[in-house]
Amino acid sequence: MKIEPSPSLPALVTPTPWEALKNFTDARIALGRAGVSLPTAAHLAFQLAHAQARDAVHLPFDALGIEASLRDLGLPTLRLHSQALERAMYLQRPNLGRRLDAASLQTLARWQNRPGTAKAFDVAFVLVDGLSPLAIHQNAVPLVSLMLQRLQADTTQTWTVAPLAVVAQGRVAIGDEVGAALRANCVVVLIGERPGLSSPDSMGLYLTWAPQVGTTDAARNCISNVRPAGFAVEAAAQTLHRLLSQARQGQRTGVGLKDDVDQQLVNTEVANPETNRPARWLLGATVPDGKR
Repeated sequence: MKIEPSPSLPALVTPTPWEALKNFTDARIALGRAGVSLPTAAHLAFQLAHAQARDAVHLPFDALGIEASLRDLGLPTLRLHSQALERAMYLQRPNLGRRLDAASLQTLARWQNRPGTAKAFDVAFVLVDGLSPLAIHQNAVPLVSLMLQRLQADTTQTWTVAPLAVVAQGRVAIGDEVGAALRANCVVVLIGERPGLSSPDSMGLYLTWAPQVGTTDAARNCISNVRPAGFAVEAAAQTLHRLLSQARQGQRTGVGLKDDVDQQLVNTEVANPETNRPARWLLGATVPDGKR
């Protein structure tokens, strides 16, 4: 039996004049109020989002599944691991997530010693679980696929691509060690970002020229919030291709490389497939370590 509200009684939830802005963002705005508290629906939604963020951090990384999907793209793959043995160690010791373990170094050495292996590559893609394996599961392979298509179709220059590396329990800086071992001029790290309360599936892209162990964050460019409800994969691939070309031309990334768009805040022509709104993003050079 449905009980209809009485027109003589006041509404239980008081709306806000910001309600229309919710069409443009997943941020927790225009929640309204029930008396002096949040409405029950908003409170429950917050608890659900918090649980989803925690689940994203602790979701087991399906490295085998990612590797199998990458093989369909026609490039060899390398499955690697950081020095963090398990998730608790990874979360408590960020430094261990920045370096490869001994077995992974041996894997890279064996690859380099194979007959016919190229002495150097223009770019290496490194897929890292980071703080959200979910983000890599959902977004990494489509992004790499689009990038390989773009690089192959590039009529201004040719690109050689290193084997695709999949790293478990890794941080951004682990891409420097992988890129250096593969002798890549530039490394692109695809990593799961720290989940937010509205974005448990957000992936970050970190671009570093001349990677080597000890490279600082000032030497990187970052494209953040790559996900269906954020910066669409198609738009991210377009931006990454442009930045890669500029990095190759100037032989630098980070604070020395700025995207040559007219405005820092850009409306792309690539619509977000989930919301059908143009994707918007901010380009930055560095992100604090705690964000990765």
